[in-house]
Amino acid sequence: MGLQDIRMPKGANTSPKRVGRGVGSGMDKTSGRGHKGAKARSGPGVYPGFEGGQMPLIRRIPKRGFNNRAFAEEYSIVNVGKLSTVFPNGGEITPEDLLRKGLVKKHTKVKLLGNGEVTVAFRIKVHKASRSAVEKVKSAGGEVELIA
Repeated sequence: MGLQDIRMPKGANTSPKRVGRGVGSGMDKTSGRGHKGAKARSGPGVYPGFEGGQMPLIRRIPKRGFNNRAFAEEYSIVNVGKLSTVFPNGGEITPEDLLRKGLVKKHTKVKLLGNGEVTVAFRIKVHKASRSAVEKVKSAGGEVELIA
């Protein structure tokens, strides 16, 4: 079988409906858009939540409570099991090293979690660490230093 024998499945390549191409097509004149109004015009329609001029639900219901999302701190999570594979010789590990090796994607604070096994001794500097992660690193002869 060669590339020349490959065919698309039936119905995969359908042409878009050609509207406004004469009376015989069955899609002439208004081309399925009805008569006049915003939906008959080209360009964007109404915004999500628009209720035809009626006061929208989102503005009718009362706004209550407090939301702390704007002040929440974002942490990148690293499991101790990954450290052994990425840093097989152990040594000192900083958040910059984790970023350089691709264990964290953004330059955010780092939290160390205890999923996986530690095989070599590390001296790792992170912003937060779970109790199990600290125990596993210390049992392997390493040390966890919390930075501000």
